[in-house]
Order: sequence, then structure tokens, then C-alpha cells
Amino acid sequence: MTWVGILILIVCIWLAFKVVGVLFKVLLWGAVIVGLWWLFAPFLGLPRPF
Repeated sequence: MTWVGILILIVCIWLAFKVVGVLFKVLLWGAVIVGLWWLFAPFLGLPRPF
């Protein structure tokens, strides 16, 4: 591989880690929202999610 190929490979790996980090944060925020809904739904008269 040339140095351009190695550079492109490094950038792709870096972007893959960024995408995985964003997806992990989205999943965590989803878990927080579902957890809060689970706790506060009975008090607000809303149906439970599960």
C-alpha cells in the first residue's frame, strides 16, 4: 500500500469509531428516556411502554 492508502485506512477507522460512539450515545439516551417513562408513566396516567 502507498502512504495515501494507509492514510485513507486510518481516516476510515477513525470515522468508524466516531460513528460507533454516536450510536452508543443515542442508545444510552434512549435507555434513559424509556427508564424515566417507566418510572413516571403511572403518575401521569400514561401507559407503560412494556
